[in-house]
Amino acid sequence: MQASVGDKLLVHGRTVGHHDRTAKVLEVLGENGAPPYRVKFEDDGHEALMSPGPDSVVRHRPEAGTG
Repeated sequence: MQASVGDKLLVHGRTVGHHDRTAKVLEVLGENGAPPYRVKFEDDGHEALMSPGPDSVVRHRPEAGTG
């Protein structure tokens, strides 16, 4: 998994009743975009240090100048 500052992580809920959560990547602490990431969750503003697992997907921010 690779992410950059400004990308979003979509973390899928793993059990019934837990919704998907989206977090914005604030800082990349690994090498070449690898985890861990410092993120801020959009639903409650909570900041956390994450090493996302297989239940997470990176949504890359659009490149400047494209659509």
